[in-house]
Amino acid sequence: MNDTPTINSLDELKRILEAALLAADAPLSLREMKRMFEQDLSEDMLRRALDELKSDWDAKATELVQVAEGWRFQTRPEMQPYIARMRNEKPPRYSRAVLETLAIIAYRQPVTRGDVEDIRGVSVNAQIVKTLEERGWIETVGHRDVPGRPALLATTPRFLSDLGLRSLQELPPLEELGNLLAPDTAVTPEEIEEVREELAAEDVTESEPEASGAEAQEVEEAPAEESPAEEIQATADADETADDGEPGKQTLAAAAHPPSES
Repeated sequence: MNDTPTINSLDELKRILEAALLAADAPLSLREMKRMFEQDLSEDMLRRALDELKSDWDAKATELVQVAEGWRFQTRPEMQPYIARMRNEKPPRYSRAVLETLAIIAYRQPVTRGDVEDIRGVSVNAQIVKTLEERGWIETVGHRDVPGRPALLATTPRFLSDLGLRSLQELPPLEELGNLLAPDTAVTPEEIEEVREELAAEDVTESEPEASGAEAQEVEEAPAEESPAEEIQATADADETADDGEPGKQTLAAAAHPPSES
């Protein structure tokens, strides 16, 4: 393998980075860019070249952006309607249950599957988690130190990159997440307003004193166990209800809390 020539100017570095980024099928990190050269280029020099390259493309239909996984070229948003007409395949459509689960993980991570079920109020089908994992949007980042050691789920850098974001701090307001991932399933302004009202009602309920006596005993009573067949059917019915009915709004309200700092 021949040694790469020495980089003698910023313009020369920009041309090489431009070629590499246009040829890459995924975002390139600074570390990956540094591996392209024999000489030791500083990250500061790479950032200077990238910033200038970004400015060079300001007036074009394609832009250079930094996302969670690194730097990439992408078409500008206003070009998307035209580009979409070139695609023979339709983008994947996700059910309300899938988007709700993703929203909870994104805004409350890390969470267990049980946490998601508590917020949604229904069982989470294992296929929902598998769908999000196969899409590369969530992953297991650890296990909670409780009996059974349930997996802790969190979003991936790819999820942020697909949204065009660099970090979790740039996550959009909850009502915009559906628009970015699946416009056809986004909630309406009326639903968002109801979500905010329910969220305020939740805060009031949490501040009320605990029930006592017979009321407390009634709350603590556990439901009777279901047979495996009944549990599977209940899960399917619950997910269908969350997709089409009112529980979805309550889920959005619960997910609207900012991520916990842990």
